[in-house]
Amino acid sequence: MSEKTMWDRRHFIGSAAMTIAGAQVALSSSYSKSSSTKTAVINSPTNTSFGSLKQIEAGLLNVGYVEAGPANGQPVILLHGWPYDIYSYADVTPLLVAKGYRAIVPHLRGYGSTRFLSGDTTRNGQQSVIAIDIINLMDALKIKKALIGGFDWGARTANIIAALWPERCKAMVSVSGYLIGSRDANQTPLPPPAELQWWYQFYFATERGRAGYTKYRHDFNKLIWQLASPKWNFDDATFGRSATSLENPDHVAIVIHNYRWRLGLAEGEPKYDELETRLAAGPVITVPTITLEGNANGAPHPEPSSYAKKFSGKYEHRTITGGIGHNLPQEAPQAFAKAIVDVDRY
Repeated sequence: MSEKTMWDRRHFIGSAAMTIAGAQVALSSSYSKSSSTKTAVINSPTNTSFGSLKQIEAGLLNVGYVEAGPANGQPVILLHGWPYDIYSYADVTPLLVAKGYRAIVPHLRGYGSTRFLSGDTTRNGQQSVIAIDIINLMDALKIKKALIGGFDWGARTANIIAALWPERCKAMVSVSGYLIGSRDANQTPLPPPAELQWWYQFYFATERGRAGYTKYRHDFNKLIWQLASPKWNFDDATFGRSATSLENPDHVAIVIHNYRWRLGLAEGEPKYDELETRLAAGPVITVPTITLEGNANGAPHPEPSSYAKKFSGKYEHRTITGGIGHNLPQEAPQAFAKAIVDVDRY
């Protein structure tokens, strides 16, 4: 059975009619609005299905995405990371729909049902290109400006859009803060414990790593989930839903290029050089922002104090307690949705 057929047979469990009462309660729980907030959450995701998958041509891609909520609602674009997929937002989406938002959750290039329109297109994973994909998606959907939230690759993409195209980003929620990178900065060695956290990056730098990721993709990514969220007791079905998205035919090429490009071991495309030069300078983000961090994030991530000055607009950081790891939207959907609603009011 094709992925599209399977998606089309699913019904949106988190529709507003079914969840509005619970969502209103969840999003009205008390949160401090101090500059740094610690919030305890219950790690209990509930949705095991999602809305019907849509497809739209946008730039170089035919993008697979879920859309839920009123067509005239405030658009919210929710961006996943590696090695995850749109299911990271299966519980966030109904909470936002219940508040009247129009939620759009796309598969990034190399994930799920997103496909390149041409076999000749470079399978490029550099940071600016993924942000351009989302700008193209917004154009295809006729969205001039949106709230944007993300984690991991998705947070970096949100950061880039907010920094380079602030007119397209009303406000932002970013897990692990400011993640815009510089290839020159990445040449500086880190202390050994920090380098150890990036073990997979060095593995991907080798052809053995490419072959190993291709052969053991399922087990490899399950290990990443376990290491990145050591206190998240996800079951096989939860991982399996997302693992299907990682079977995309371009997934390995995009992931390998992304990590090799960061280390200067693979070149980007010259047409994006000007954007990468601007990003390498570490541009300040002016749009209203809430940054989030789980207190049990096992993946490499910066300390909040290291990036606070990168946000010159209204800004708040929240540390989410309760054993929350790297996949914060899926592990703490109420906290993530609350941040979206709050930053929209800034």
